[in-house]
Amino acid sequence: MNTIISNIFKGSMAVVAAAMLLSSCDYLNVAPEKRQTLNDALKTKEDADGWVQSCYSAVGETNPTQYTKYESSTDEFVHPMLWGEMGQKVSWNNIYPGWDGNGWWYNLYGYIGHAHLFLEQLRTAPTPVGMTDADRVRYEAEIKFTKAYNHFRLMNLYGPIPIMDEMLSRTAPSSQFPGRSHYDYCTEYVCRLLDEAAKDLPYTYSLDAFYGRANATICAALKARALLYDASPLWNGSFPYPNWTNENYETPGYGKALVSTTYDKAKWQKALQANLEALDIATKKGGRKLMDLQTANDIATNQKVPLPYVPGVTEEYEQNEANAGTDRYDEERAKELRTFLERVRMLRYICNSDETQGNTEFIFGTSSQDNTASELPYRMYKRSDGQWWNGYNGCNPTLYTVEHFYTKNGKLPANDPKFVSEDNWLLSANAQGYNVSRADIINLNVNREPRFYAMISFDGDDYGSLIREGKPLRIQLRNSDEQGYDPSFAARDLNQTGYFTRKYVAPNLQFMGNTNNIDNRYYPRPIIRLAELYLNIAECYCELGDTENSLKYLNVIRERAGIPALTAADCGKDMTLREWIHNERFIEFYFEGQRYYDLRRWCEAPQRLGKTVYGLGAFGKRNPTFEEFNRRVKIDQPFQWDNRLYLMPIPPKELYSNPQLVQAPGY
Repeated sequence: MNTIISNIFKGSMAVVAAAMLLSSCDYLNVAPEKRQTLNDALKTKEDADGWVQSCYSAVGETNPTQYTKYESSTDEFVHPMLWGEMGQKVSWNNIYPGWDGNGWWYNLYGYIGHAHLFLEQLRTAPTPVGMTDADRVRYEAEIKFTKAYNHFRLMNLYGPIPIMDEMLSRTAPSSQFPGRSHYDYCTEYVCRLLDEAAKDLPYTYSLDAFYGRANATICAALKARALLYDASPLWNGSFPYPNWTNENYETPGYGKALVSTTYDKAKWQKALQANLEALDIATKKGGRKLMDLQTANDIATNQKVPLPYVPGVTEEYEQNEANAGTDRYDEERAKELRTFLERVRMLRYICNSDETQGNTEFIFGTSSQDNTASELPYRMYKRSDGQWWNGYNGCNPTLYTVEHFYTKNGKLPANDPKFVSEDNWLLSANAQGYNVSRADIINLNVNREPRFYAMISFDGDDYGSLIREGKPLRIQLRNSDEQGYDPSFAARDLNQTGYFTRKYVAPNLQFMGNTNNIDNRYYPRPIIRLAELYLNIAECYCELGDTENSLKYLNVIRERAGIPALTAADCGKDMTLREWIHNERFIEFYFEGQRYYDLRRWCEAPQRLGKTVYGLGAFGKRNPTFEEFNRRVKIDQPFQWDNRLYLMPIPPKELYSNPQLVQAPGY
């Protein structure tokens, strides 16, 4: 199978190691001492192609959907306390000045140096056997893209960064080392590289060896995101440390300043234009379109995946189908109910299918093999040898998350007059399904939007349709012999909130006998998908005061999700247009790594992070009663927020080696 970035680790790994030899100022010096060995590493076109592929390695290493990374430190979900992952340390403000938790600083600058070294060799060494002039042009364009991408990822974490646009001599004095450049200058640099790369790249690739590598559509979409971030409050006049400046180094045109201290509306106009252009390119030239019901239904038919269980909907659908052929059968209602169930299944396929199956929503992504197990419950299926197939039982959605997915009417539960009153949320909904009582399902978990059932699972729900030897896994979180609290079975992996995530769990996941019978595909994880461009545009129009156009693009995503479109009349009483857009991103991009950056760029992290986090009573007691389980419980973890967490610290030895550098505020 061809998956995005499936070949990034192929090629000359010896070249990677050589290119990442580090010296006193580690992120600056990446040229190895024995240059003659590099000439041997670029003899053929295949050598060159392998080297270029290795320059994409950082895309996978900084994959924002990994549950172990920084991006998991949001209000979306919590891990078990004993995991102690990097994201948890950020959530707990357990960061110190010498901390470089995921090694981004060294790794990303290492890959930038690796790209510079390739360009140097390509321009000075004999032309590799088999390489054409067209190959050379494409390789140079790809290298520009990887340089832009890696600089942007550094900006995501460290804000204003040193720009490394060329190889720095190993003998260069420290006075020549670059310091941090103003954030706007960094954005301009990234966008310039992307524009230059796009000119020499196709808009899309066929499903061949180049699939997943840079193309003009990806360049346009990444530029659109970079300009959106630059227009956002954090970098547009609201940085919480406005007096933070360089001490020695000056950015051309900006002096010693590092951040914008005044608001500039023109940044939103620039971001809007870039996102409109990216959407036009993606849909007209890049062959991208939103996942739809027909595509998902075709995949499900091929995989023999039935309609999912949804409390209330499934019961009514079953009852109506039982009346088929009689005058009690309601054909119109049957179609409505079936469409709802198909939509839930479709939304599960967005991140669990690929382009070979017709899914063209992804603009850019990366392969990943670590998310599924982190989401799955334990005791999924007992093998024939008596052992259980177990997940890690983590990535548990918070009650805040559950309460901020919409109802079927497209409103927050607290704001929907047609939804059950809040004092009854945690009572039994007396649900049924497949002729079985589902009394464990509470009112909060019924009459919700399709995305809720696509991404979130709960007590009494079916987690997947085929997991247990072709049958659903019915979640029993109050039963310690099933998925419930049992520290003697799995002391480290215990559900914290009474909810599960299933964002990256394939609908056809199935266990049989002693074999995991899933088709063994690791589907791409989203870096950028088409839905983002629609919501970026909606946000830009909102900030520019154009409500009509903002709603136009926002409603594309709402309608695909199966909820009613918003009108101007919906904006202002319970939620402003900006709040609608922010919450839409929260839902649509749940567990895609976007929330970490959204809360920061909006300067909303102090209001959302470091607060008391709640779940249900899933943790701490074996076999709890219904009432003991279904209550609001504080998650006992030391969540904290400090404004210094807007940025991560630079490793201290870099500060000692480079007199041009200044540390991030608060460290």
